[in-house]
Amino acid sequence: MNKERIVLIGNGMAGVRSIEEILKMNPDRFHITIFGEEPYPNYNRIQLSKVLQGDTTIADITLNDWNWYEDHHIQLYPGEAVARIDTEAKYIHTTKKRAVEYDKLIIATGSVPFIIPVPGHEKEGVTAFRDIKDCEKMIDASRQYKKASVIGGGLLGLEAARGLLNLGMDVNVIHLADFLMERQLDETAGKMLQKELEKQGMNFLMNKQTAEILGGERVEGIRFNDGEEIETDLVVMAAGIRPNTSLAKESGIAVNRGILVNDYMETNIPDVYAVGECAEHREVVYGLVAPLYEQGKAMAAHICGTVAAGYEGSVLSTQLKVSGVDVFSVGEIVEDEETKTIKMFDDWKGTYKKVLIRDGKMAGAVLFGDTSEGNKLLRLINKKADVEDYIGAAEETAGGESLVASMDDSELICGCNGVSKGDIVCAIKENGLTTVDEVKGCTGASRSCGGCKPLVVDLLAHTLGDSFDTSIQKEAICGCTTLSRDEVVEAIREKGLNHTKEVMNVLGWETDGGCSKCRPALNYYLGMINPTEYEDEKASKFVNERMHGNIQKDGTYSVVPRMYGGVTSADDLRKIADVADKYSVPLIKVTGGQRIDLFGVKKEDLPGMWADLDMPSGYAYGKTLRTVKTCVGESFCRFGTQDSMSMGIQMEKKFERIGTPHKVKMAVSACPRNCAESGIKDIGVVGVDGGWEIYVGGNGGTHLRAADLFCKVKTNEEVMEMTGAFMQYYREDAVYLERTAAWVERVGLDHIKEVLSDKATRDALNARIDEALSVTKEPWKEVIESEKIRKELYETELVSTTK
Repeated sequence: MNKERIVLIGNGMAGVRSIEEILKMNPDRFHITIFGEEPYPNYNRIQLSKVLQGDTTIADITLNDWNWYEDHHIQLYPGEAVARIDTEAKYIHTTKKRAVEYDKLIIATGSVPFIIPVPGHEKEGVTAFRDIKDCEKMIDASRQYKKASVIGGGLLGLEAARGLLNLGMDVNVIHLADFLMERQLDETAGKMLQKELEKQGMNFLMNKQTAEILGGERVEGIRFNDGEEIETDLVVMAAGIRPNTSLAKESGIAVNRGILVNDYMETNIPDVYAVGECAEHREVVYGLVAPLYEQGKAMAAHICGTVAAGYEGSVLSTQLKVSGVDVFSVGEIVEDEETKTIKMFDDWKGTYKKVLIRDGKMAGAVLFGDTSEGNKLLRLINKKADVEDYIGAAEETAGGESLVASMDDSELICGCNGVSKGDIVCAIKENGLTTVDEVKGCTGASRSCGGCKPLVVDLLAHTLGDSFDTSIQKEAICGCTTLSRDEVVEAIREKGLNHTKEVMNVLGWETDGGCSKCRPALNYYLGMINPTEYEDEKASKFVNERMHGNIQKDGTYSVVPRMYGGVTSADDLRKIADVADKYSVPLIKVTGGQRIDLFGVKKEDLPGMWADLDMPSGYAYGKTLRTVKTCVGESFCRFGTQDSMSMGIQMEKKFERIGTPHKVKMAVSACPRNCAESGIKDIGVVGVDGGWEIYVGGNGGTHLRAADLFCKVKTNEEVMEMTGAFMQYYREDAVYLERTAAWVERVGLDHIKEVLSDKATRDALNARIDEALSVTKEPWKEVIESEKIRKELYETELVSTTK
């Protein structure tokens, strides 16, 4: 039987989700072809800020990898745009001279960033923030320049600003309005958000309209309408998006702001559909994920000939974490003479709530700081419930009634993936699901941001009743197994397993050879459990750790030699300069960790460069201690109370090369002025009169987290003892790739304090970390001395750039 041909233009979230819905309803009916302008599989654009920050790769935010297309017999043409649609002959024509016939055509071209057409907008150094290429431009700029300006104080602009801060740039956020995120927040919440972000280092220029971008070929500054000028090396335009309708318009398809569609996402041309940010439904263009997924479901049903209700529009809700700050809004947020409000403001806790009521009905809400009521408010506002229902629901929740029990089946549990309560309940009953992982695999709920996971757990408990087993609510280490981290570690210990393949065979791995997620994890757990006998498997490590250098987008590497405590010497600086000249290093940069980074090194030059440097590896690529940042301390600073440099050097020399679940950064500040930024490090030590304060669980990354005060001690020896015990407990208890910030939040600071309060426990932990440290090797030296390693890794291997 000849299959009907579906062609999808656009490989983004809305279009591919529509294909997923079609495959659910009728997996064998269609031959599907997808064209995507970017050279990647379908990825989560919402998480682009994590890629900009540098800790996340494309693979980490990929929703459907290359295998998914192959498994579903989908023909994907990445990096190939559609140039023309012949709606009469039912053909599409691409930029690579390809012609493909269709029976059903789906246009999901998304949106394009709005570039403010001011003089100078075409200069080098002006970019949007919309895709991977934009991220790469900003990352490249951060390596050469210091000052960045983001035009736009909406969500996209703030995410870009946070990423640029993390890349070490000074950031101005320029906004036309007098408060941030004015489309999602009211003035009170917007100004609270600004205050929090200023603490993180962002500078805001409010009520400013850009008149001109200054400079020659490259941007050098910005002039505003009021005449004020600022210097800048990079301009990020994040002033909004517009539906990408040019292809549809040129093909004779009806367009207003977006491509005009009905409730089944049909355009005015037979068999041509539009979905996502490019589509206009009932005079509304949606930019949030949940409405786009609802559109896709309605369209898929229509294409498959299934009787189903069409898409009737959405009440917009936004639940976000902006640089670590929780915000939520739904429905109407602006008060007028016809509305009344319920408001609660707690300046001490940094929380704010406003519920807007129109004609006695729930009409909208804004939450800041504490968004736990978000799902309940969304449900009531969607139903246009009486305000008394809200007050009653609050009393019921206080009395212990489950939120999910009172939700309708049509209400969304997972807004990111458009999964309703009814979808999950049906899947649980029909497929015998008992865990969150099973629900995620079957329905997609919690697959993206994970924020709905608690609701999924509650729904499992409510649906399964007495048969719900809390003990099995675990997260498997990857899709190759149903076993959790704790189960794998326990099995390795009990069964005496010594090799990754042995673990997979004995524990019944579903995928032969595992995957890129479980292989490095198993390698770490095996080494952590048996450090003196286990032989590290280089093939199971990410490419950076395997090659002992950070791979860059062009396939070259960066080299960071160790500088203990950020302290160096004239001799070492001369060696670095000589090496840079000898190997024609194109970029030399001082890092945020007080070291020197040599960029653009060829793979085959790495061993020779390391031999010439004759310095230890700085492990800038490893899941280990990266660096210990220090201030100058009492030796030179008139405010210093302690010798921070000596303390930092002692810590770095002690713990360098120890394997950890994720990278670890430390800092030692000689006084509470905290010049070494100890308050946002995994372990931060701050000098005070008569001793030291130790802080743990800080993170300066995408999810900024201030470190918690762990303890106060008097001596350097006590600093080393507490740091060693904390490090080893983290090594033994954390999940692989879990930063200390996430681990501390998961297990609780009080729990960690309680465990480490016992001297015998601390001594045992320090003994185990000393044992692990006793067998570590200097990797650069090992490569220099081993001809076999050099041939295997630096002369013949083809290195993947996905990690």
